[in-house]
Amino acid sequence: MTPNMNPDLADANLRRALDDKTTAAIDLLTAAAREFPAIALANSLGAEDMVLTDMIVRNELDIEVFSLDTGRLPAETYELMAEVQKRYDLRLKVYYPNHESVELFVRNHGINAFYDSVELRKACCHARKVEPLARALAGKRAWITGLRAQQSATRAALAVRDFDATHGIEKFSPLADWSEKEVWAYIRLHEVPYNRLHDRFYPSIGCAPCTRPVAIGEDIRAGRWWWEDPESKECGLHVKRSGA
Repeated sequence: MTPNMNPDLADANLRRALDDKTTAAIDLLTAAAREFPAIALANSLGAEDMVLTDMIVRNELDIEVFSLDTGRLPAETYELMAEVQKRYDLRLKVYYPNHESVELFVRNHGINAFYDSVELRKACCHARKVEPLARALAGKRAWITGLRAQQSATRAALAVRDFDATHGIEKFSPLADWSEKEVWAYIRLHEVPYNRLHDRFYPSIGCAPCTRPVAIGEDIRAGRWWWEDPESKECGLHVKRSGA
C-alpha cells in the first residue's frame, strides 16, 4: 500500500481541493454527456476509472461504461468487475480480443513474446487492447479516460479535452490535473470499490505478466512493462498520431 492511499481526510486543504476538483470533474462529465449523446467511459478497473464510474453512477449521467478484457488480466481485476455490478447495479460492457489475432501472435512469436522487444510488446497490446478499443468506440462521438498528467512522462502534457485523431472523436480526461492523493481521498470518502492489488503496491495495473509491484519512491508507472524505458511505456490506447 502506497502512502497516498490513506490520505488524511481531516486535512482541510486536501478536502477543499478535492471538493473543487470533484465539482469540476462532474461538471465536465455532465457537459460532455449533454454535448455528445454517444459517449463512453473506458474503465480499465484502475483507481482513477473507478472514481469516474462512481461519479457517473452517483450523478445518473447517461454515459456508457465499458472495459477491455485482454484475456490475461489478474484475478483481482475480474473480482472487481463482479463487485462493480453488485455495488452499482452496473453490468460493464466487456470487449474481448479477436481470437484469430491473438492466436496468430502466439503461434508466430510465442505466448510471452512481449518480453522480447518493444515492437512485439506493442503488437501484443494491439491485438489485446487497441483493436478491441476501436470496436468499443465505433459509433461513439466521444470517450472518457482516467488518465492523469502525473502518471508518467508520456502523459505530462495531458489535456482535459482533446481531439482523438486516431478514432476521429473527442476525448476527455476529467482527472488530468488530479494527484494520486486526491484520487484516493475520493475513494476513501465515498467508499468506492477498488482493485485489491493496489493494497499490495500495484499503483498501476494492466495484464498480469506485464505488471509488478513498485517500491516506495518509485514512479507509479514503474511496475508497468518494467523492462522498457519510460518513454515507451504506452500500450497504444493513448498514443497520438504524428502531427495530431
